[in-house]
Amino acid sequence: MSRSIEEELQEISGNGLLRTTRLISGRQSARVTHSGRDMLLLCSNNYLGLADRPELINAAVQAAESYGTSSGASRLVSGTMELHEQLENAVASFKQSEDALVFNSGHAANTGIIPAIVKRGDIVFSDRLNHASIVDGILLSGAKMIRYPHNDHVMLEQLLEKYRGKNRTLIVTDGVFSMDGDVAPLVELVALKQAYNALLMVDDAHGSGVLGECGRGSADQLGVADFVDIKMGTFGKALGSFGAYAAVTSEMRTLLVNRCRSFIFSTSLPPAVLGASLAAVRIVQSSEGDLLRDRIRANTEFFRRSLNDAGFIIPPGTTQIIPIITGSPETTMRFSEALLNDGIFAQGIRPPTVPAGSGRVRFTVMATHTPEELSWAVERIKNIGSNLGVI
Repeated sequence: MSRSIEEELQEISGNGLLRTTRLISGRQSARVTHSGRDMLLLCSNNYLGLADRPELINAAVQAAESYGTSSGASRLVSGTMELHEQLENAVASFKQSEDALVFNSGHAANTGIIPAIVKRGDIVFSDRLNHASIVDGILLSGAKMIRYPHNDHVMLEQLLEKYRGKNRTLIVTDGVFSMDGDVAPLVELVALKQAYNALLMVDDAHGSGVLGECGRGSADQLGVADFVDIKMGTFGKALGSFGAYAAVTSEMRTLLVNRCRSFIFSTSLPPAVLGASLAAVRIVQSSEGDLLRDRIRANTEFFRRSLNDAGFIIPPGTTQIIPIITGSPETTMRFSEALLNDGIFAQGIRPPTVPAGSGRVRFTVMATHTPEELSWAVERIKNIGSNLGVI
């Protein structure tokens, strides 16, 4: 007899893995209100602080006033709206690619793109720490998934050699890894892609807007953007809006339009979201975007250095994602609760999001955090870490 839903929830709770949502009020900015208390938000992906910028808000309002509140249906049914085309042209220019296609979310992009380009009999080489949506996309495709050790391009080459000549080959990786904050070895992956006649897809959700010239992302920062076949990114993080995109060749875009189920069978993004995303793409490429990137780099360097100096275990990295390893789910959640009590909104991350034994509190800094706010937070994080035996 199968177990009940109640029994399953009891098991999840007993393992310290029960998840709940926390209600906040106000805008997604450097500070939020939770349970009536003002709190410093240190876990948002709103890296450049664009989510409450007047430019994005006004663009969303104007788009809704001009085009309404919905796109009506899939773009293949009720048509591509002018704003869809404008945003795709803007993305192609931003990412310096031949063409682009917009998706409803990062998850929709990955679970649509991968099955559109590989199928049963093909092989996908996936970094072991890739985002869950990449794994979901590979499973949906029916292709054989080979997971290589995190950022281990030497082992990847051995695996590519072992499976050489097996139909279509795809290498897929995060650009910036969402739970560790480190960057993929894209120079080496490009060399392997060329040597083994593979396609290379980079999910740069956490690098777009922050890394590279004009925020073009991790591949641009490493000088190999021209050699990445599919540059996927999102609007819902550094760009402060919602949705995702693939920057690709025109040929690849045509294939995705014809094969990508998450594009074909979904009502497309609404005008307000498209308008906000267009405004965000303009900002990140401007002098204001350069200033915001300078601020987030300075904030990142200070916060990462301060926590390292305090004795916390932090995975190697240089990006705005700064996790401290807390170990067990119980310690992780006690740390998170203590932070909330001290006025810091940051979440504990537990399995299955991260491997067993590597629970963490995942901090992210924003361009709009002040040095005083970050200094204040560091002292409280150090105190909690000391009290819980994490340092």
